[in-house]
Amino acid sequence: MTTEIKTDSAAPTGLRRAITGPLLFAFILGDVLGAGIYALMGVLSEKVGGMLWAPLLLALLLALLTAGSYAELVTKYPRAGGAAVFAERAFRSPLVSFLVGFCMLAAGVVSAAGLSIAFAGDYLSTFIDVPTIPAAIVFLALVAALNARGIRESMGANLAMTAIELSGLVIVIAVVSIFVGGGGGDLSRITQAPEGTSVAVAVLAGAVIAYYSFVGFETSANMIEEVKDPSRNYPRALFASLFTAGVVYVLVGLASSVALPAAELQESTGPLLAVVEATGVSVPSWLFSLIALIAVANGALLTMIMVSRLTYGMSEQKLLPDALSRVLPKRRTPWVAILTTTVVAMGLTLIGDLATLAETVVLLLLFVFLSANVSVLVLRRDRVDHDHFRVWTLLPILGIASCILLLTQQRPVVWLFGAALLAAGGVLYLLARWRRRAHSTTDTTEEKDRIHDEA
Repeated sequence: MTTEIKTDSAAPTGLRRAITGPLLFAFILGDVLGAGIYALMGVLSEKVGGMLWAPLLLALLLALLTAGSYAELVTKYPRAGGAAVFAERAFRSPLVSFLVGFCMLAAGVVSAAGLSIAFAGDYLSTFIDVPTIPAAIVFLALVAALNARGIRESMGANLAMTAIELSGLVIVIAVVSIFVGGGGGDLSRITQAPEGTSVAVAVLAGAVIAYYSFVGFETSANMIEEVKDPSRNYPRALFASLFTAGVVYVLVGLASSVALPAAELQESTGPLLAVVEATGVSVPSWLFSLIALIAVANGALLTMIMVSRLTYGMSEQKLLPDALSRVLPKRRTPWVAILTTTVVAMGLTLIGDLATLAETVVLLLLFVFLSANVSVLVLRRDRVDHDHFRVWTLLPILGIASCILLLTQQRPVVWLFGAALLAAGGVLYLLARWRRRAHSTTDTTEEKDRIHDEA
């Protein structure tokens, strides 16, 4: 892979270019490190027992394949809209472009709903006992307020929250190390798979869940119009953040297996808190719960930033109503897109458990990633007037194969949920086309009347 630098890839935009390379690294790392690792370790242990590190490592390798395609496409076409922009250029089909973009939108709002439920679970109950759904809705409203205030403020908050959530994972690794050094824990658990299941099958099934822990890197594609010097900064930030997250995840997976049996991890919606408490090391439960809440909040903030910018980008492409591209005059944030996507996420908190929501996010994103990997190969024939990152041709091919492999591992109920969301997207697309045609017909009639009157 090679990276070529040229500043004219920073195309004109109505958004403010305020994201530097370090801020972009923190954005991607913060999104990847969010609730996936803090909330899903117990769910993952149901699939692989004590071998938590194995599906995390496999998921990292699979994510890197598609990340290479994103690095090329994003620096080649630095416009908000992400995979929808790539699909439109590659397939020349408004329907395909809309469905790819809608998969991203649906995955984003489903993920935000899942994160809000995780926020309102065991970690929050350490401080206050409130009903889950109302707490999740209030949480999403606060996230929307920060999102609307401005990208610079949001990035500043992300930088601080990323440092805090990373410190929480370091605490897990450190206290388990102390625990093992004192003769505690059981190192043999890291090779124990569930009874009656082969290791390969268990790890592959776990990779579907673990993949959710790495998704988030794709959201950065929708921020590219706000990134300074995107050809230089985007690939560096993307790969550095994924490798950093991968190392931390594998260490946390090993620590969790050593500290607690899989059965005990599965019983908690705050599994890393249970791991810390099991070591007996004097870390206050309230402190770790606070760190976990900040991690989940950061993931939700970054997800909703992505969703609102994607909605803005699709509106700019005329794939969604024009109103969704309206921005606040001073803040330059897409307020209509923020409001709309937040309301939808609030509605989704009323249905589904965390595991089903996470798997649905992965299912939807696999279609997006499949499209991106195909697009990078198709668009090799397209030349642009600036230099950009170029990925080895073999990697997108392997990326396509990895997406197909993971799609075959999804549960039927997840396919049904995903199909329902895509059906809703199809209806929205048909309605949008009908409204555009009606508007076009009205404009044509008015123009003819005007010409007739002038004559």
